[in-house]
Amino acid sequence: MKAAKFAIGQVVKHRVYSFRGVIYDVDPEFSNTEEWWLAIPEDIRPAKEQPYYHLLAENDEVAYEAYVSEQNLLIDETGLPVSHPEVPMMFGELRDGHYQVVDHQPH
Repeated sequence: MKAAKFAIGQVVKHRVYSFRGVIYDVDPEFSNTEEWWLAIPEDIRPAKEQPYYHLLAENDEVAYEAYVSEQNLLIDETGLPVSHPEVPMMFGELRDGHYQVVDHQPH
């Protein structure tokens, strides 16, 4: 098991598809369904033995959640915010390509 290359709060983009998002959770290796994995075209199907990231994602039309393998993510260099409606509920301000992780737990 290798250490995750990207961090919670980091803004990333997909290597193949035109969407970007902010990471809100990381699985040390694949933990979705076999059906989900097999639905990925075989020529671009990623290995299961790598970190997988949960993203608050967006493309030009819609905001959604995505589950992406580490090999298919790149750092988003735009510096632009992610406009997914859940971002402000989970994170603080955007600084240098990373949203600040905020503690929403009652004290």
